Amino acid sequence: MAVSSPDLKAFLLATPFFGGLSDTSLDLLVSMLAERRFDAGALVFAEGEQGRSLFVVHSGQLVVNRLAESGGTLRIAGFGPGDFFGEMTLIEMQNRSGTVVAETPTVLYELTAGQLYTCYKTDIHAYVIVLQNINRELCRRLRRADNRIAELQMLHAGQ
Repeated sequence: MAVSSPDLKAFLLATPFFGGLSDTSLDLLVSMLAERRFDAGALVFAEGEQGRSLFVVHSGQLVVNRLAESGGTLRIAGFGPGDFFGEMTLIEMQNRSGTVVAETPTVLYELTAGQLYTCYKTDIHAYVIVLQNINRELCRRLRRADNRIAELQMLHAGQ
């Protein structure tokens, strides 16, 4: 189901994914979005699944888990309103790297790889801004991961 409303546009423009887009470019991308609703505890996608879309969180809280070698699961990250996830499969064309579960009732907006390609063909400027926004967020996440690794190494060295 495609979505559109002034309130949604204002919300999306304030997110890292859609920031910096012109009104016309934002209208194009908003027209492509599909709303997805999930109950608390519902699986959004599982680690290892083929993925061809990303999601922007409108409301709710989600958790990302990865399978551990021991067979258990490790909490990797959490997402809330304004965050986006699933973009890695659009960039590297690999299967999903983690399992995402809604912790609370959640509303997501989905953008598929095909729709992103349509954006590329229709509005190259918007496409470049979106890719820059994705890259900026990936860099933030990499810095956070680097900091966590450094903290763990310091804890391990202190034992």
